[in-house]
Amino acid sequence: MTRQENGRGFPGPPALVRSLVQNSSPALLRHPTLDWLRKNHSHPSFADLLLALTLSLVTACVLAIPASAQTDVNDVHVSPREVEKAKVKDIPPEELTSKADLDAGKLSAHVRPLKVDVDLVLVPVTITDPLNRLVTGLEKENFQLFDGNAQQEIRSFSSEDAPVSLGVIFDSSGSMSSKMDRAKDAVVEFFKTANPQDEFFMITFSDEPEEVSDFTNSVDEIQNKLVYAVPRKRTALLDAIYVGVSKMRQAKYAKKALLIISDGGDNHSRYTEGEIKALVKEADVMIYAIGIYDRYFQSQEERLGPALLTDIAELTGGRAFTIDNPNDLADVATKIGIELRNQYVLGYRPAKVVHDGKWRKIKVKLMPPKGLPPLRVYARTGYYAPAE
Repeated sequence: MTRQENGRGFPGPPALVRSLVQNSSPALLRHPTLDWLRKNHSHPSFADLLLALTLSLVTACVLAIPASAQTDVNDVHVSPREVEKAKVKDIPPEELTSKADLDAGKLSAHVRPLKVDVDLVLVPVTITDPLNRLVTGLEKENFQLFDGNAQQEIRSFSSEDAPVSLGVIFDSSGSMSSKMDRAKDAVVEFFKTANPQDEFFMITFSDEPEEVSDFTNSVDEIQNKLVYAVPRKRTALLDAIYVGVSKMRQAKYAKKALLIISDGGDNHSRYTEGEIKALVKEADVMIYAIGIYDRYFQSQEERLGPALLTDIAELTGGRAFTIDNPNDLADVATKIGIELRNQYVLGYRPAKVVHDGKWRKIKVKLMPPKGLPPLRVYARTGYYAPAE
């Protein structure tokens, strides 16, 4: 009898609870359980009383069920809006740097600082003479390195040709029409100096940046994509630098560099000059630039172009080359490629690390051998300390 009541003869508690909760009052009055109670008890009102008590107990149980308890598959779950917002904030910034994101306006106009643990700081250094020629053959003893005002011990020293992760930022705006073929030749000459282990990507830009090639070890792949670059529209140089620096977060090698080939200032970016300068200071990426300028500037942006590229490049320890004859493009590109292969890399561990997230200045001083003319030092200007 007990088996019959808990089986087909009497609905079990879960079925009863679902029926009492889900059905409306008229349906409850016609429920088969209520009929069974009336037939098996001498006082029909007892069934109504038991039903009322059951409903009260069900209501109390529902209110007391904790959020982590098992729920029915048909339950409706509503997530608070705050939870959804938190998920959006967790999206890594590198996932928001595509062309589609630029079109949708998802990129914030404020650059999030890139801070890393400063366990070993590596400082690439280029040395040139008064004729702008590379100086090689120096030794560790010829360098002094300062973090702030404190001299640091140089723990590692190298002048070998290490593999590089390199991105080409190529201007395909309308003003490049008369210079496009020579600019493409310059990229070809630059790649002739590449190390077989190097990896490359390429971004072209006119009124918006476009990643035309992901990281690859194939120089031919980059050159084949470059064939389709057509001069058109305006110049979003700063936006292209932003996308290039962000792309470098996927780089394989510690040594990272961007090569910018452009003919003038920016006139169509969403980012400001100040924001991009802050970004490149925080990113461990050297920037080299070849500025191709007409003898007579046609606009205010073009007049400001040389200073813009020079400031951005030198903040990173790179250099900007200004030319007014497109025929010189290939030679300059070759020179930059050779320079990347002949840098000194100084490594040190800060003697005192303060976890305050602030900017730390780096200064490299040269003590050249006697008899050399005055030499110029190009090196990154600093780094951001860890915040905690």
